[in-house]
Amino acid sequence: MSKLLLLRHLQSQWNKENRWAGWTDIPLSEEGILSAGETSKKLAGFKIDKVYTSPLIRNKETVSLILNILDKKDLPVVIDKALDERNYGRLQGLNKEDAKKQFGEKQVHLWRRSWNIAPPEGESLKDVYHRTTPFLKKYVEKDLKEGKNALVVASHNSLRAIVKYIEKISDEDIINLEIPYAGLRQYSFENGVYKK
Repeated sequence: MSKLLLLRHLQSQWNKENRWAGWTDIPLSEEGILSAGETSKKLAGFKIDKVYTSPLIRNKETVSLILNILDKKDLPVVIDKALDERNYGRLQGLNKEDAKKQFGEKQVHLWRRSWNIAPPEGESLKDVYHRTTPFLKKYVEKDLKEGKNALVVASHNSLRAIVKYIEKISDEDIINLEIPYAGLRQYSFENGVYKK
C-alpha cells in the first residue's frame, strides 16, 4: 500500500495581503517561511519517495524549505505547470475584500469556489481539473502503483481539483472544500483505489 500526501504551499506574500495570485509568481511571506518548521513536523513520520510541484515560486520555495528541514534534499522533484494554481484572469492582483465590494460577495464566492464558473478571462475549477487529473493519473498514480509514496505540493485550486477526483466530490459540493495554507491531506492507495 502506498501513500499520497497533498500539501498546500505555505503562506505567500499575496496570501498575506489578501490578494489573488493565480498565475502571478509571488514568493512566500516571511510568516510562511517561518512556518516551514511546523509544517515539516507533519511530514516527518512519512517515507516520501518522490515530490511533485508546480513552477510557481511559492510552491517551489515550500518544497525546498521542507526538504531541507527534513534533510531529504536528494529526493526527486518533478516540476510541472499542470499543478499551477488556477488562472484568476482579471482578478489577479486584486484585493479580495475590494472585489467583494465591486462585484458582490456572492459573485466573488462563485468565482473562487464553484465548479464551472470562471472569473473574467480566467479558469474555472473544472478547467483546472482537466489539467491536474490527467497529470495525476499519468505520473503520480504510476508511482503509487509501483509502491512509491508521493508528496504533491501545490496551490489551493489545483489541490481542490485533485481532492475532487480522489474523493469523488460532486460538482455542487466542491464549493464547500477549503484547504488552509500548509494544509495536509493524506490518502492510502491500493489496487487503484484511494482511501482516507
